[in-house]
Amino acid sequence: MANDMQDLLAFLAVVQAGGFREAARVGNGSASQLSEAVKRLEARLGMRLLHRTTRSVSATEAGALLVERLTPALAEVQASLDVVNHFRDRPAGTLRLNVPANVARTVLPPIIKPFLKRYPEIRLEVTVEDSFVDLLAAGCDAGIRYDERLAQDVIAVPIGPRTQRLMTAAAPEYLQARGRPEHPRDLLQHACMRGQFAGGAIAVWEFERDGEVVRIDPPGPLQVRQGAAFDLAVQGAIDGLGIVHLFEDWLRPHIASGALVPILEPWCQSFDGPFLYYSGRRHVPSPLRAFVDFIREG
Repeated sequence: MANDMQDLLAFLAVVQAGGFREAARVGNGSASQLSEAVKRLEARLGMRLLHRTTRSVSATEAGALLVERLTPALAEVQASLDVVNHFRDRPAGTLRLNVPANVARTVLPPIIKPFLKRYPEIRLEVTVEDSFVDLLAAGCDAGIRYDERLAQDVIAVPIGPRTQRLMTAAAPEYLQARGRPEHPRDLLQHACMRGQFAGGAIAVWEFERDGEVVRIDPPGPLQVRQGAAFDLAVQGAIDGLGIVHLFEDWLRPHIASGALVPILEPWCQSFDGPFLYYSGRRHVPSPLRAFVDFIREG
């Protein structure tokens, strides 16, 4: 049984890391030992779990199904082991968060340092993902999302600024060459840095002023998947390629430096800030409980 578990853990590590060498590097182990473990597992099951090429490793259909079942099961095992943490003087263990790119960039940085300084025995793992995920299936303890994306059966705790804005901005040289938009519909005559959802849909730009809501689908020379790739869109705007529409906190440093100039400010749309959320049906691991209490203090 113990050997079976070790081989299962080795298989899961390889899939999550995307390769034997990568998994060995993360786990400070040996790629050859991981390969032998996966081969043993495949031999016992009588089927191939991984597609192996010289350049990549990926799960077969059977392997993907095994990963899907293993991940929440191991999360439950970890939660069970965490129960003994209640007997410790200080919380310890791993806290796994799933957050969107904007939160990773603008909300978490001022929180992480004081939290880890207070709880040095807690290890924080952050996965950046903009689409909504099943926390249990993803092997995460908690996520951070905006309230319209939250399910009804979760516990939600406010985190970060309670009000945020979307801001539109462009480089001074772009505005000098193309003119300054005075109304959101003017953007239809401009070059715009566009964002695309994971499912492929293009994000519509939405503006609001005195109760009037305007939704725009402007043209543009650059399109990126939402998330960390928005750095490319921001840089494109700084380089004068066009106009960017993004979280104000993300753009603020570039506006402060003069690299970007805000436009259409009376139309900036405000919305509620994000929430830390987690399942109310499971045991709350002590690292997560410590994080929740820390957030509530602030």
